Amino acid sequence: MSVIETQKLTKFYGPHRGIVEVDLAVEQGEIYGFLGPNGAGKTTTIRLLLDLLRPTSGRAFVFGIETTVDPVAVHRRIGYLPGEFALFDRLTGGQTIDYFANLRGGVDPLYQADLVARFDLDPSRRFKEYSKGNKQKVGLVIALQHRPDLLVLDEPTSGLDPLVQQTFFQLLRETVAEGRTAFLSSHILGEVEKTCDRVAIIRDGRIVTIDRVVALRGLAHHIVELRFAAPVPASAFSSLPGVTDVVAIDGGLQMRVTGSMAPVVETAAGRGLIDFETREPSLEQTFLAQYGREAVEVNGHGR
Repeated sequence: MSVIETQKLTKFYGPHRGIVEVDLAVEQGEIYGFLGPNGAGKTTTIRLLLDLLRPTSGRAFVFGIETTVDPVAVHRRIGYLPGEFALFDRLTGGQTIDYFANLRGGVDPLYQADLVARFDLDPSRRFKEYSKGNKQKVGLVIALQHRPDLLVLDEPTSGLDPLVQQTFFQLLRETVAEGRTAFLSSHILGEVEKTCDRVAIIRDGRIVTIDRVVALRGLAHHIVELRFAAPVPASAFSSLPGVTDVVAIDGGLQMRVTGSMAPVVETAAGRGLIDFETREPSLEQTFLAQYGREAVEVNGHGR
């Protein structure tokens, strides 16, 4: 039995699209990524799983329980971090964490203290004094401290510096090593690639694809611009492995590179390279390059 299962889950806000016929199956003991650009429907899906919203049609089950039938039983076993949250400004971070621990019960104070230390959080400061990153740390401690069977995390690394992100990723690995499950949304391709076992990609409210995370490596690419001392034909690069979409630009070439940059760098160095620029496209641009709007709509209706 899946920890999370949705069947044609659909939500409209009046005439406006939320999500359309979303089918998911998350198994116990995996880190499941829910990837998509902002506005794709990630938060709407999560709120439906928690019965914070009611679906227009379709069904959602968590631990085999239909979420609209007994949400309290579902909530008992979940640790949740919303994408946007506001807590009690006058309480300190420590008081806020303790409030939720007492509200739920069954929290190990030693594990709670360990989380606070590992996130390098100062629990003595008032919540309103925290930066975005420190508020996020408080939310993560609250979600993790009771060792829930399922973590549901909406953009969990938002505002965290790289070192704290690594701590969070390690805690995720510890979670699944204990047989528990994590479901997290993100709009950052590299983040999901590092942490997740499987991933569902959502765009315009519809699932584009569901696959093992290794399949994401085919999506990750860079846009490379090269400038040379003298004109270089596009054919010098178009046959290189991982290189596509080679076009001439003012004083050089632009191309899309998937995988290793080494062949491009070696070839460019032998052609009188004078400038090299690379950038990673946005997730939206990546989706458009990989699928295109028409393909997304066809795949969405076909699932």
